[in-house]
Amino acid sequence: MNPIDHLRIGVTRRELFRRSGMGLGTIALMSLLDRERDATAADGRAPRPTHHAPRARNVIFLHMVGAPSHLDLFEYKPELVAHDGQLCPESLLEGQRFAFLRGHPKLLGTRFRFARHGESGLELSELLPHLAGMADDLAVIKTLKTEEFNHGPAQLFLQTGFGQLGRPSLGSWVSYGLGSEADDLPSFVVMLTGKLAGGGSNLWGSGFLPTVHQGVEFRDGGDPVLFLSNPPGMEATARRTILDGIRTLNTERLLTVGDPEISTRIAQYEMAFRMQSSVPELVDLASEPPHIHRLYGTKPGQASFANHCLLARRLVERGVRFVQLFNADWDHHGNIFNGLPRKAREIDQPCAALIQDLKQRGLLDDTLVIFTGEFGRTPMLQGDRGTAGRDHHKEAFCAWMAGGGVRGGTTYGRTDDLGYHAVEDPMHVNDFHATILHLLGLDHTRVTYTSQGRNFRLTDVGGTVATKLLV
Repeated sequence: MNPIDHLRIGVTRRELFRRSGMGLGTIALMSLLDRERDATAADGRAPRPTHHAPRARNVIFLHMVGAPSHLDLFEYKPELVAHDGQLCPESLLEGQRFAFLRGHPKLLGTRFRFARHGESGLELSELLPHLAGMADDLAVIKTLKTEEFNHGPAQLFLQTGFGQLGRPSLGSWVSYGLGSEADDLPSFVVMLTGKLAGGGSNLWGSGFLPTVHQGVEFRDGGDPVLFLSNPPGMEATARRTILDGIRTLNTERLLTVGDPEISTRIAQYEMAFRMQSSVPELVDLASEPPHIHRLYGTKPGQASFANHCLLARRLVERGVRFVQLFNADWDHHGNIFNGLPRKAREIDQPCAALIQDLKQRGLLDDTLVIFTGEFGRTPMLQGDRGTAGRDHHKEAFCAWMAGGGVRGGTTYGRTDDLGYHAVEDPMHVNDFHATILHLLGLDHTRVTYTSQGRNFRLTDVGGTVATKLLV
């Protein structure tokens, strides 16, 4: 892809010639502006052709910040339970780095029961009774691997493919690669439950991509989007007049310098104006029928992860390409057997409801739902038996996907008897990203952007599509 494809302004050819004359410079500029797409496309958000037939058109990405214990939710290991309290094998410690574990730790088996569910017999913890009802729609990945073992860098790695600041997020790459199907909403929306993640707003930033592709945070209090409302005394007609004047000045400047960020600025002013009408209606959950609120466990007007899941469904219904939900406080270095059930109750019903709701509306087939943390937790005990916790673990952890061309009722990959290393079908984060883009109809090796003289892509120099996951 070429960055010039995103240099678009929302004025007609005639208007451009009237403002700037019919010099050769203007003709050349118009040639560039018309390349591959209509010149009235405002900013590169218009839908773009895919590389192959897509299975998914939208993504809802559920990031559990702090990293849930896969060994207590998705990955039952009888051998780990059988050897609970024994010293960890030396082989698991050699050459490994841990965030907090020191010395020679003991093994820690789960205290929660696991059972098989659905026709597929998918095995899940007793902490996820609602999600168990959707077992035949889930594809559980058991061998996801990252390169970072601290939260901030691991969150960045999961969301941008790189453990340091400055790269575009997954949602931004999707927006850049596919454009948007929503005229009055952003292509990429973010919602937070709990504290901001360690990686901060960089987790939904656009990096070196045009800023029109960065995530827009929706808030629970006040204006859903900052500065959405007109200031006191400002009427809509007056705001429209001001925007028209700013648009004229920005267009003249764009014609002079050709900076794509000016095109972004023009489009974002217009988007903000349209959102003044679209967003209040969108976030009015009281318009949903009572049975939907019972399904999700939502209460209109109350900030919650359940409300965010319902809003995510409403967003993809309206054409938003990528919805990112962050849910905080999964970092159980201690008291895991009390803290984990509380967090599981918070997300279990809404996650299951989201899948069920999308399915009953005919939206699950082309909406990809993803659930994961930034890494997993160790099979070794952190602390003492009374305050048992688990440290960070990057070698193998679990995620699940549903819908969007994913084969439900399946597991992908296998770890050793203690859940430490992948022994079958390891999946690096690059492979994870490549598979997501593939489901959206994008070849991850062709979604590139030139910055500072180099072609960048989300998957860097790696990435293999996990075809076993696909329908």
